Amino acid sequence: MSGGDIAGLIAAGVFAVLVGVLALPLVKLGRVFDETTLAIRELSREVAPLLQEGTTTIRETNQQLARVDTITSNIADATGNASALVALFASTVGGPLIKLAGFSAGVRAAFRAGRPGGARRRRA
Repeated sequence: MSGGDIAGLIAAGVFAVLVGVLALPLVKLGRVFDETTLAIRELSREVAPLLQEGTTTIRETNQQLARVDTITSNIADATGNASALVALFASTVGGPLIKLAGFSAGVRAAFRAGRPGGARRRRA
């Protein structure tokens, strides 16, 4: 064996040790990737039902909001109707009641003026 052969054998041995040293982190990295893959699968299995429940909850909430909107519009209509009814009552009954009150005040004043001593009472 010559010196070049021995140098080649030493270089091959060093290369083999280097490959062995680099192979260990690669194997550990492969295990990390396997664990990551399993964690992602498990997370996907758990997240899918949660997303489905969230979608269902949002759909039901939208339905309830639509019902509340309907109730609110019905209440607004009822309030408008009540306001119109009060205005109608005030215009229908209010005017004649004011006239009646004025008439009765005039009649009372006339009776007081017609009584003896009525004028003194009025001034007092």
